[in-house]
Amino acid sequence: MGNVFLDDRNPNATLDEPEGIRIRIGCRLRYQLMQDTPFIAMLNVHHARSGDLERADDLVTEPRVPLDRYRDKFGNLCTRLVAPAGAFILSTDGIIRDTGRPDPAVPDVAQHAVQDLPFETLPYLLGSRYCDTDLMSDAAWHLFETTEPGSARVKAICTFVHETISFDYMQASATRTASETLSGRFGVCRDFTHLAITLCRCMNIPARYCTGYLSEIGQPTPHPPDDFAAWMEVFLGGRWWVFDPRNNSPRIGRILIAHGRDAADVPLTQTFGPNTLTQFEVWTSDAEDDVAKGVPGSSS
Repeated sequence: MGNVFLDDRNPNATLDEPEGIRIRIGCRLRYQLMQDTPFIAMLNVHHARSGDLERADDLVTEPRVPLDRYRDKFGNLCTRLVAPAGAFILSTDGIIRDTGRPDPAVPDVAQHAVQDLPFETLPYLLGSRYCDTDLMSDAAWHLFETTEPGSARVKAICTFVHETISFDYMQASATRTASETLSGRFGVCRDFTHLAITLCRCMNIPARYCTGYLSEIGQPTPHPPDDFAAWMEVFLGGRWWVFDPRNNSPRIGRILIAHGRDAADVPLTQTFGPNTLTQFEVWTSDAEDDVAKGVPGSSS
């Protein structure tokens, strides 16, 4: 069995602000399969953003096979299929409307006492596959006990992770836990996120793992190749707030696909049989720019 792991719109928008932008999103994953292989794919935009889709990001397979869709226990849209032996492709290509503004700043928000938390947030206080709170609790309290509870504490955690962990794409690992990330001091965006989630949970702050698109719109050039991204949401002041320990700065074009306790809950594809991933391509770009450049498939 193999895994490929790879927000909501700005609530502060006002009527006199720009209408936003159109972002082309999609991916293309090519596999070489030795036998007929069951898949579960989690590649479609989360229902929280589905209403913003101008062109649906329907999942397409080559060759075509029957698709069964369902929602998992976290509300994420999943697609179940059986791929035939040989070359097999999964792809999506949609256009989504976005505010075009960076992530909204998180204000000073209070932290809930554990006994006052809604029941549905309690699983996000517990340890999980990659968030080993049992090994991290002492370190978390040593580091953050004196910080102001609430959003200030989460910001301190994100800054610590951002400044302590070095990003190294060549060090990607499907098995690295939060404590191993802190020990090694390197990782990719999922590792930054797992570590920050674990530290938040140790400090009694519910935190959940998010995966989705994160564009390079507004970022200095040259841009790195597009990829899926990981970030976290924490529950403070009666709602979930976005935090990104990898980038630790507001970004444009953050589009949620799925959330769960950690990356084990939200693999982009889960394959039940031997396979080789031979192509992995992701795009997140300004749809108007793509049309102007004549990029294939960019027109609505």
